Amino acid sequence: MTMYKSIYLPLDNSAHSLRGVDLAVVLAQAGGAVLTGSHVYAAKLHDRRFRQMEGGLPEAYRKEEKLVEQRDIHDDLITRGLQVISDSYLDVFEAKCAAAGLAGRAVSLEGKNWQALVKDIAASDCDLVVMGALGLGAVEASQLGSVCERVARRVDRDLLVVREPEAHEDGAIVVALDGSPQSYGALLTAIELSRVFARPVEAVAAFDPDFHYVAFNSIAKVLSPEAASVFRFQEQERLHEEIIDSGLAKIYQGHLDVAKRIAADEGVELKTRLLSGKAFEQLLRYARETKPWLMLLGRIGVHSDSDMDLGSATENLLRQAPCNLLLSARLFTPPLDHIAETTMSWTEEAEARMTKVPEFVRAMARKAVVRQAAEQGHTVVTSDVIDACLAKFMPGGAAAMKSGGGKCPFAHGGAKTPAMQDAAPSWEAEALAKLEAIGVPAVREHARLRIEKMAKRAGKATVDAALVEEALHAVTEMLG
Repeated sequence: MTMYKSIYLPLDNSAHSLRGVDLAVVLAQAGGAVLTGSHVYAAKLHDRRFRQMEGGLPEAYRKEEKLVEQRDIHDDLITRGLQVISDSYLDVFEAKCAAAGLAGRAVSLEGKNWQALVKDIAASDCDLVVMGALGLGAVEASQLGSVCERVARRVDRDLLVVREPEAHEDGAIVVALDGSPQSYGALLTAIELSRVFARPVEAVAAFDPDFHYVAFNSIAKVLSPEAASVFRFQEQERLHEEIIDSGLAKIYQGHLDVAKRIAADEGVELKTRLLSGKAFEQLLRYARETKPWLMLLGRIGVHSDSDMDLGSATENLLRQAPCNLLLSARLFTPPLDHIAETTMSWTEEAEARMTKVPEFVRAMARKAVVRQAAEQGHTVVTSDVIDACLAKFMPGGAAAMKSGGGKCPFAHGGAKTPAMQDAAPSWEAEALAKLEAIGVPAVREHARLRIEKMAKRAGKATVDAALVEEALHAVTEMLG
């Protein structure tokens, strides 16, 4: 376990906070992380509040001399008293660290609690923050402490929110997937945590097939017959229904299949489940029914902007989920082959187009096309996706393939003369040396023929090192 190197713990001696220390100690013992415990006390706030209450003091204490004396006494008691309390909280933390054979660093801060914590976390090198969902001020109706919520919105590290103050031996680790790099990063973290805490790991994905139906019904109420005709409402509605019925489930099942492949590569058997409905509601219901020990979520989701503090599903679950939560800031994009094998399909026309690509570069071209499709959010490769890829990496390639020319991905446009077509270009010594560096003879010979054709089309009588480099660069671009 080498995932977390530095763990930061806001402390207030509440049951949730103390349970957080226990979990952080286990993580530190497994991976050698450094622990930092901090407590914030607000001496200035109490001092200001006392002055606001002076008008309500009994008459005997409102004499100027007596009032000045009370101010001095209060200032001294509050400043020293709160510092003593803060030190005592940190003593408990240090004792737990010492009992576990760990060196814990204690930090006492003065100021507004959440502001001081956010500032100190931002200045630290911590990669995980562990804090209680509720503090000492919690009451029966409390869902989430104000300090926890404000810190959660403002930090850019992984945040483990402790909801269960008591230790539980049962319960799985569940990760919610939506295809975002944040959710796949959470999956890697879940796999690593499952090894540390010896718990099974599960992945769930929730898709909402109902929103578009609701939206179309709402639109139908306001569109005039003329507007509906322009919008081609009935055709749009039918098309969306067909796509939603067959598409959304496949997309999210694909996320789960990719996750299963990633877990298998790590030697972990991953249980998966596809849920249908509003994402946060289905995830909340799943948590209430299965009672996981920990649920991991990306801080933001696949539809969030990078400036977002928390995604909507994450925000709702932060308030309502009955289990411990880990809001993951870790990013991970699955390998392209995992995505291609589990979520990408090709039309017959697209497959036929690829047969026109020279065999010795076909695998590279196919990989480039899949990458292009994935970047654009496609799950089906069509001819237009291939065209877009060829236009990006191989100028003129799309037109040549459409016309059946089977143009080499290395080729560039240029005037050709009969003499140029008949006479093979000569090779400079440096260019020949670069060609000889290709180890496989068959590939080397094929590359020689293609590079010579490139030279002919460019109107060059000699193959120089720059031309070979240009060809190699084209390959590099395609391979990423």
